Amino acid sequence: MGRGRDGAELVRAGEVAPLLPQPAHRPGGRDGAGRSLRGSGLLTPHALRHFLETRARALGFDALAITRPDAVPALPERLAAWLASGHHGDMAWMEERTGERADPARLWPEVRSIVMLGVNAGPESDPLAALRDPSRGSIAVYARRRDYHDVIKGKLKELGGAFAVKAGAAIKVFVDTAPVMEKPLAAAAGLGWQGKHSVLLSRDFGNWLLLGALYTTAELPADAPEGDHCGRCRRCLDACPTDAFPAPYQLDARRCLAYLTIEHAGPIPPEFRVPMGNRVFGCDDCLAVCPWNKFATATREARLTARDDLAAPPLAELARLDDAAFRRRFAGTPIKRTGRDRFLRNVLIAIGNSGDEGLSGEAERLLGDPSPLVRGMAVWALARLGRLPPAPPPGERDPDVLAEWDLAKNSGVRRASPLAGAGQRPA
Repeated sequence: MGRGRDGAELVRAGEVAPLLPQPAHRPGGRDGAGRSLRGSGLLTPHALRHFLETRARALGFDALAITRPDAVPALPERLAAWLASGHHGDMAWMEERTGERADPARLWPEVRSIVMLGVNAGPESDPLAALRDPSRGSIAVYARRRDYHDVIKGKLKELGGAFAVKAGAAIKVFVDTAPVMEKPLAAAAGLGWQGKHSVLLSRDFGNWLLLGALYTTAELPADAPEGDHCGRCRRCLDACPTDAFPAPYQLDARRCLAYLTIEHAGPIPPEFRVPMGNRVFGCDDCLAVCPWNKFATATREARLTARDDLAAPPLAELARLDDAAFRRRFAGTPIKRTGRDRFLRNVLIAIGNSGDEGLSGEAERLLGDPSPLVRGMAVWALARLGRLPPAPPPGERDPDVLAEWDLAKNSGVRRASPLAGAGQRPA
């Protein structure tokens, strides 16, 4: 196995052992996955597709469809317009390698077929239940469990390795870590369609498919794209607490709580802090209200089962995490990548929104935190709770922290009502 210039896993024919490890048996899987793959001779494209479908099902994939590298010719124009609007916010990496991002053939000129795969990550319970208790933090469904990148990448590498031997073709696999636009490609392949909230929707799995891509030099029969089934529905648009959709099918990440609580590195802009409510990592509002979720089922992948301690952790408990404790608690989850300081920034906003003066002690203690980002949000939280000291600590010199003091002292922070609830739409 080699590694391409883009960092993707690259498997060429003949580089994979003839016997693959026997995968764990899952419902719908088939026995005999450890059988020798060599000596089968050349297979027709339809036979190769059947092989892919059978092996993917045995590995725990829930959906598979195939498209061509040139299936979305409008993608360069769409990406350029989105970037020109500034809707990507601080995600400067979206501006890099735009040609390869919008055109799979520029990323890998040898690619002939793109196999899009999905793993159902449907939640076991109501994704929005945690919003009803402002003393606890609400964490997005995908982050309450093991990092899906690790889970899906392992499955893709095993599938790709077997396919490379069977087809005599080269492959590359991607899981949200390269300039690949998975959602438009998945829609072109027929896995679903991009809803008005821009997320891929499936008639079988609702909003909850996690995507991976397998690029190959093999010629495979392509599927027809899925039509749009949103109709007049706008529940996702109306559910957004920050009005992050300037129009249907358009997302302004700068207003999106998922982006602000995860990707954004600095202080959360003041206008979005009250609407955040108790969302300490991500936001599922637009996903959870979609009517197509009525057909969704809970994930069958054991490694994607939600951790009980991440369903609705107490804010007081989260506020006490130092860096080492943060790393231990969130090891193996997507939350760890965000880092302790950004996470506590979010926790402090949730504390301020709770209206619970009993949490003010946690915020007051964090006025002395080493991180200016944390100290600044501690100021805001105390102002929201009506417990801000009369002046900054004598040693405070950070301009961003002092700006939070000025905002609070100049009546720029509205006091929260007791147990105010979790998130309001901005006026």
